[in-house]
Amino acid sequence: MMLRNVPWPDGKTFAFSVFDDTDLATVNCLQPVYDHLLAHGIRVTKSVWPLAGSIAPAVVGGMTCDDAKYLAWIRSLQANGIEIGWHNATYHSSPREATREGLERFRELFGQYPRTMANHTTCQEGIYWGENRVSGSRRTIYNILTRGRTRGWFRGHVEGDRFFWGDLCKSHLKYVRNFVFADINTLSCCPWMPYADPNRPFVNAFYASSEGSNVESFAQTIDEANQDRLEAEGGCCIMYAHFAYGFFRDGRLNERYKFLIERLAKKNGWFVPLGELLDYVVRVRGVQVIKATERAELERRWLWHKMLIGAN
Repeated sequence: MMLRNVPWPDGKTFAFSVFDDTDLATVNCLQPVYDHLLAHGIRVTKSVWPLAGSIAPAVVGGMTCDDAKYLAWIRSLQANGIEIGWHNATYHSSPREATREGLERFRELFGQYPRTMANHTTCQEGIYWGENRVSGSRRTIYNILTRGRTRGWFRGHVEGDRFFWGDLCKSHLKYVRNFVFADINTLSCCPWMPYADPNRPFVNAFYASSEGSNVESFAQTIDEANQDRLEAEGGCCIMYAHFAYGFFRDGRLNERYKFLIERLAKKNGWFVPLGELLDYVVRVRGVQVIKATERAELERRWLWHKMLIGAN
């Protein structure tokens, strides 16, 4: 069942959301981005790290909720309808008890456990991440593409491992990100989402996303033609973004991005945070249980996308 055949709420023509990955996040570089989104009625999901890191980031860090100024700003976003999401406990690998602590800290700060999440790139507690995102021969292809750099690294789903937190994920989180595609209509690429995977039982439901890692790729995905097509198809776009990656630079918003957001906001779209959007889909048709053939199709398409642009 394709959701495009079901009306979006309040007579809206299409749905649009963003999961903002917190990598490199600071108040200074992100506040103008969020001010602009909110000024145009676009509410999204801002992920956070609830705990301060105890070591330097292996690849990429950013501000955490241990910083008082940053936390105050995050809470102001939440008060204005921005959803706060999970990007692991902090920017480095967290054993089980640290992840548990992070989840409890998140609940203390924001009044509830996180509803949506995306794995942080190098954290060993990544759940069904790296080679575990794909199956069978496609796992071999993934390891060839990545030169086996992360083989055996991600352990969040491995019971008994010091990084295992699958049961906590199952208990506290509803939606976990997996595949990303270049198409603006995320739902057309993954018509089963949010879906449950019987072979990955510690995740209640997976969602896919559309490519927008930096300001250039974000603008390319939501360009004028793609916006018009999303509207015509009555589709659903879930952008995966790093709003700290060039959206605000040298004291101003990227002009191309700014124009495209303002153009999009004038359309009859439903602009809501990711959790609200996915909850609506679940109310309409429930969580789909994906079949092996359907999952194989997603994996092949994602691997092709990864070969072309190296998307994560």
